[in-house]
Amino acid sequence: MVRTAIAPVMMMHHMDNVAVCIRELSQGESLRIQRDDREMKLAVKDSIPLGHKIALGDIAEGEPIIKYGEIIGKATRNITSGQHVHIHNVTDYG
Repeated sequence: MVRTAIAPVMMMHHMDNVAVCIRELSQGESLRIQRDDREMKLAVKDSIPLGHKIALGDIAEGEPIIKYGEIIGKATRNITSGQHVHIHNVTDYG
């Protein structure tokens, strides 16, 4: 029997560069996420609370944060794949 693990994150749109954690994630966890037609592996770099965001790839300072296919802010510093994305490294876009 093949078991399919459901990733503990939720992406709302294929253009999103962050995903929402549907449970608390622990630093050092390894995630396998289905994205479009490919599976990606993601190492969790920080402990991330339920409902907060995780970077799905590297995001450079000044680049947009995309959730729900919409720009919700911009990175105030470089964010690496697997890091916690929240008010400490994101500002309103404008």
